[in-house]
Amino acid sequence: MQLSQENPDFIYVLRGISPAGVLVNQETLGTSFVLTPNQLVQDWRPASVDELQPQDMDAVLALQPALVLLGTGPRQRFPAPAVMAALLTRGIGIEVMDSAAAARTFNVLATEGRKVVAAFLVPG
Repeated sequence: MQLSQENPDFIYVLRGISPAGVLVNQETLGTSFVLTPNQLVQDWRPASVDELQPQDMDAVLALQPALVLLGTGPRQRFPAPAVMAALLTRGIGIEVMDSAAAARTFNVLATEGRKVVAAFLVPG
């Protein structure tokens, strides 16, 4: 059997989650960020679900997603309903999950060519 490595046709791949942050390609990001397969927005303001405000979703909306994955750290924590409404009222889906699950899901959806945006909350 012949095996071959298939490289994705996008720039950013999520490689892992650790207490130090999220590994994007070969760099560990230790602060919150927003990511598409081809764009990285570092130093996103909120560091936790408790700090997340509806206006924080403006940075996410600017990337024109069809679906948003919100990585909330080591465990799943839902944001305030107003935060969810900032996306849902515009017809944009949002899935809230722990960061490890969000990273795995992002890679799958990006490989499928979906217009996915991942927003990771990383305590600074």
